[in-house]
Amino acid sequence: MATTRLDRVRVARVALDLLNETGLDGLTLRAIAKELDVKAPALYWHFKDKQALLDEMATEMLRRMAADLGDIPDDGWEAALTSAMRVLRRHLLRYRDGAKVYSGTRFTDTSYAAPMEDWLRRLTSAGFTPGAAARALLTACSYTIGHVIEEQAMGPRPDEGDGGYDLAARAERLKDFPLAAAAGDELFRSYDQGFEAGLAAVVAGIGATLRDTPGA
Repeated sequence: MATTRLDRVRVARVALDLLNETGLDGLTLRAIAKELDVKAPALYWHFKDKQALLDEMATEMLRRMAADLGDIPDDGWEAALTSAMRVLRRHLLRYRDGAKVYSGTRFTDTSYAAPMEDWLRRLTSAGFTPGAAARALLTACSYTIGHVIEEQAMGPRPDEGDGGYDLAARAERLKDFPLAAAAGDELFRSYDQGFEAGLAAVVAGIGATLRDTPGA
């Protein structure tokens, strides 16, 4: 049996390593306990259920990306926000189902506070009201997380080569809807380019609708 002291952070780190093998659906407290060489009930001392574990895993993911988020230069809010969302996407893609784990969780400490404060300061310094800055940050993050959820669900997994969505079969099913059929290449291929195109639209929209908005 393992003699190294268990704590929440250690369990979360092992769970993130195991996630790439099992995916979110296959990640169980029992599987994590086996990896740690302990009995499953030992983990319930730290996590009452799987959601509590996911909260800690998301917090650990944020801790790992915090330094990269802080290293982005102040070269205009549009460029800086774009770079930040690239960092978020890159970190989420490091884990199988990483965006699903990250989405909808509640952070277990205040690791998020310093990066959030920094980004709200950058945006308010660029002319956003505090409310508009918060909405801008949430909008950009929501787009990025949502994109990665779809990307990881529909695209090939790292261990499965060039798989992913069968566009030929999709096109055949939609042969009576030519525009919808042709959209498959844009929707389910070239995720890097697709992410960049969508992110540019989101950032432009933020600038057009949220910056300098009275009473936001």
